[in-house]
Amino acid sequence: MAARGRRRYPGDEETRMHTSRLLRWPGTANLRTGRALATSLLAATALVAVSGAVRAEDGTDSRGAGAALAARSPGMLEPRLPGYVNPALPVDVSPSLRGPDLLLEPVATAGEPLHGMASELDETSYDIPGQIVVDARDDLDDASLADLVRDFSLRVSPTALTSQTRIQIATVDGPVSATLERLARDPRVEAAEPLAWVRASFVANDPLMKDQWHMARVGAERAWDFASGRGVTVAVVDTGIACEDHGPFTKGTDLASTECVEGWNFVTKTNHANDDQGHGTHVAGTIAQSTNNGLGAVGLAFHARLMPVKVLNESGWGTTADVADGIRWAAEHGAQVINLSLGGPRNSKVLQSAIDDAVARGAVVVAAAGNTGGRVQFPGASDGVIGVSATDANDKIARFSSRGQGVDVAAPGVNVTQQTICNRGRDKCQNFYAYSGTSMAAPHVAGAAALLVSLGVTDPRAVEDALRAGARVVDDSDGGKLLYGAGILDAASSVVRVTQSHIVVRLLALLVLATWVARRARKKDATATSPWRASFLLPALAAGPGLFFFAPWLLPRVELAVDVLARPIADLDLLIGASVHRWLPLANALVPLGLTALFFGVKRLRPAIAGFAVGTAAYLTSVVLLGEAAGPFGKMALIVWCAVNAAACLWIARTNLSTR
Repeated sequence: MAARGRRRYPGDEETRMHTSRLLRWPGTANLRTGRALATSLLAATALVAVSGAVRAEDGTDSRGAGAALAARSPGMLEPRLPGYVNPALPVDVSPSLRGPDLLLEPVATAGEPLHGMASELDETSYDIPGQIVVDARDDLDDASLADLVRDFSLRVSPTALTSQTRIQIATVDGPVSATLERLARDPRVEAAEPLAWVRASFVANDPLMKDQWHMARVGAERAWDFASGRGVTVAVVDTGIACEDHGPFTKGTDLASTECVEGWNFVTKTNHANDDQGHGTHVAGTIAQSTNNGLGAVGLAFHARLMPVKVLNESGWGTTADVADGIRWAAEHGAQVINLSLGGPRNSKVLQSAIDDAVARGAVVVAAAGNTGGRVQFPGASDGVIGVSATDANDKIARFSSRGQGVDVAAPGVNVTQQTICNRGRDKCQNFYAYSGTSMAAPHVAGAAALLVSLGVTDPRAVEDALRAGARVVDDSDGGKLLYGAGILDAASSVVRVTQSHIVVRLLALLVLATWVARRARKKDATATSPWRASFLLPALAAGPGLFFFAPWLLPRVELAVDVLARPIADLDLLIGASVHRWLPLANALVPLGLTALFFGVKRLRPAIAGFAVGTAAYLTSVVLLGEAAGPFGKMALIVWCAVNAAACLWIARTNLSTR
């Protein structure tokens, strides 16, 4: 997302800190400190034996780390770095109970700086000792891949998509750097790099607001007059989502009317991506919490479908390899928007390759910038990603938010209230919590992206351009752009701008093409029917800008009937799915050609067929002029398709206007 001359299409760690306790509504039993601490230590012990996991960021309130553990869900790891001593724990705690040092991050009170560490972590600080990711050439057969493994004496385990990507995780005896150098020189290898941790990036907060200031700040209510995300699938690559009743897990009560499509669990290798941590469900709520149901909170794109892709374990940890697989899986299974509220300092080529693949498939990839207060982490800083920093209720950059090159847009990320799970998602334990972090900012942008995709803006670059154009500028200085990117997200401004541009371009195209067809028809046949009549104009409007294109200014488009009437006929397939619309099944010459074949003998229907053909040509012309659509075979193929079909539609229109 090429902002200010920096990136990119086909920086660097984050710390999540509690600014206070989780917000629990009345009726939820308080967790006891001892049980929470014991469960946390057991989880840390278990995590020592697990390689390739990802980690959620935690912090503490002013009472210290032990008190924060009491307020959190049981089993959550306390973050530390080597050399950090947790004041809530005995100094002689056994290393076997603390867990591997590289998993842990520092803790700080809400108003204190972090002590005993630099504000930036070296990108190697999250590398998993003794483990690497090997990305072999895609054309390497199984025998050659086995030869490669044998030549380097690697002990490998496949990733979930090894058969497709040829990416494997390898355990290395001896210096990792030497093995990586040898692999880099091998022509059978595309990339080899350390396996690294990534993590979730939210901060739980004290009981705060009863209303969602953040939704008002991004203009949610005004945006809903124009779009609500119908037909768009948003993948939440995270800790899972409370999307189904399965085993001990239940669907969130405030996700009851939200459609969830089948996802995948890269932790348990099943299609049940249930949330056992809470982060993913909270993130998903910002995107598509059930709305106008008389319960709880709202979501920005509440008619969008959610796709749960679990790559982080119950402690919020996962690996770059699993995240890369999750991105690929989501894009391959039809996600038009992918939200990544996670990250780490490792600039992974494997992760970048997955992002490139997703963008090439037409997916918009949104990622949190990170919570270090320093440089933007990855994948937030990766090419092809919309990196999101966090702001507070005063439109100031959040103290914890990462900043710098890689920030494309800012969004609310402090005291963001949504429903999520408690007690690891079991026993129907659900509540509304106020979290803070760039993890909470990113889904606002993902939700806004879903609104734009539902309007037919299906090219990832065009989606970012629309988000940047609509963003509210709060600091236009060079320094301000490093904090806010293009500005603070304004979903309403973005969708209104897009809607207006669609109407203007399609109406102008319709006027020009109708005039041209009328002249050509009269030149061929002096008695040709005039297009300036209702029988021609009404079908032309229905096929071009939409018969009731002005409806969103009168009635909210959240109503299905209004949404249908406001759309051009060629956009109706978006209601089924944005993936279908990429093929433009309703925007081609076949429909008017078929109508001509069926009804050409009925002269009174010819003006209507001609109008429909000209309207279709106007729509196809707008696709080229606006440059917002992504076709299945690339931009140039889409332009050729539109040009050929528009020309055919104009010929059909001229033929139907003739009285001969």
